[in-house]
Amino acid sequence: MRADAQRNYARLLAVAGEEIALNGADASLEQIARIAGVGSGTVRRHFPTRHALLAAVFRERVDSLCAHAGDRIGRADTRAALLEWLSAVTTSAATIGGLAVALNRACATDPGAAHEHCATARLTEAGEPLVAQAATALAPGITITDLLAVVTGLALATEHHTDPATEADRLLGLTFAGISPAR
Repeated sequence: MRADAQRNYARLLAVAGEEIALNGADASLEQIARIAGVGSGTVRRHFPTRHALLAAVFRERVDSLCAHAGDRIGRADTRAALLEWLSAVTTSAATIGGLAVALNRACATDPGAAHEHCATARLTEAGEPLVAQAATALAPGITITDLLAVVTGLALATEHHTDPATEADRLLGLTFAGISPAR
């Protein structure tokens, strides 16, 4: 990228992060362009879809959550390892404006297509080994897709709570106790 394109990209990403935090995942792309001092065509060149913009805004946090999942692989208490990771995802989804909505949306209309930029696809891939290693501690048939849907639902349900992270995590504990009773 040319130097001016790199500056535009960095400025767009910073402005988009602020606008998404304030207005959610449906923040106006035109408003983002206006605040960043670029045209809407520049936004579209860097981020051809809203999903691409959301993925870029949330990339660092999703990378961290994926690494967090990897750090829990092979732990002796597989149930606790899965719950720790789900708690981290829940806290992030409940406190980072727009993330829960982004996780709730399909990455594409074609579910068979590869979407490595998609936060949901990346978290699904990162969480699958945790679910597999904790399979005997879970109710039969529980998948990572089910668990991410629960996490997203909890984050969305608590977004207007005075302490959304604490409330979403409390509800996650109640839910997890139902699908994976401690032994």
